[in-house]
Amino acid sequence: MTQRANFLPVRGKRLRIFVGEAQEWQGKPLYRAILETVRQQGAAGATVMRGIEGFGPEHHLSSERLPDISANLPIVIEVVDRDERIDALLPLLDHIVQRGMISVTPVEIVYGGEA
Repeated sequence: MTQRANFLPVRGKRLRIFVGEAQEWQGKPLYRAILETVRQQGAAGATVMRGIEGFGPEHHLSSERLPDISANLPIVIEVVDRDERIDALLPLLDHIVQRGMISVTPVEIVYGGEA
């Protein structure tokens, strides 16, 4: 087993984008359009997570446990990168995400190597 050297933390940001699974952008799922945009802009990585239940600002419940209301389950796209990369992504994402929420939280990136 190889041991990693000690890395100094780097200031960064965690970007979370909350959208609905049924949302689209230019004919493709919105989450996929966001992921492609983030990748094209050179982000270190991104993860798409599908929620099992949730609601948005209109308080319409979506739940995987009830088939009648499972058509628009919550999707969260998460990106962690250096401050300047996240700051550059925000205007692009603001254009794409018409309905949803974007949050940004400061983080310390302790290790940025491959998982």
